[in-house]
Amino acid sequence: MGIFVNMKIKKVFLLLNGEQPKKLPDLEEYETICATDGAYQYLLEHNIKPDFISGDFDSLKNIPKEIETLETPDQNFTDFDKILQILFNKGHKTIDVFGASGKEQDHFIGNLNTAIQWKEKLKITFFDNHGCYFLADKKTVIDNCMHKTVSLIPFPEATRITTKGLQYGLNNEDLIFGKRIGTRNKAIKNQIHISFKAGYLFIFINH
Repeated sequence: MGIFVNMKIKKVFLLLNGEQPKKLPDLEEYETICATDGAYQYLLEHNIKPDFISGDFDSLKNIPKEIETLETPDQNFTDFDKILQILFNKGHKTIDVFGASGKEQDHFIGNLNTAIQWKEKLKITFFDNHGCYFLADKKTVIDNCMHKTVSLIPFPEATRITTKGLQYGLNNEDLIFGKRIGTRNKAIKNQIHISFKAGYLFIFINH
């Protein structure tokens, strides 16, 4: 998996209500633009018309009539989980998520948990103002990494990890949250390889 998804793949721009992006990507790359209700104000301020917004709309004073609004009041699921379900039902598979971190950190941890729940159905990549992060496949190849900071965070455990192209390599080693994690490593090659046997492993790549 590369940092940037192949342009030929139809993908979704999804905005959540965390720290908002200082710089937007080229939205022409995306087949669908959507947001949770709390994040809609940001799109409005930047004159961006989403294809739809969803949520319980408790944080949105004026519900737009010219945009498709999908009300999801079920409090047993987060707004992120509910909008992913909508996108899955619409047939989307590749989701670029902005605004998932920052602000209240319990939301950030919850969003990581949601990504794990959707791991087998959706390809989710998170972007923030520092870089990107995503759940690694058992064998992951990432391009355009030279000199970037790379962190490997188990959630909560990933076993028999082997890396190539990092300053501090792992050779068939385990990472366990609360015991040992792999923060602030450096890429010494443009392409890095990461493989592991079992568990869940988030890869963070900072510019």
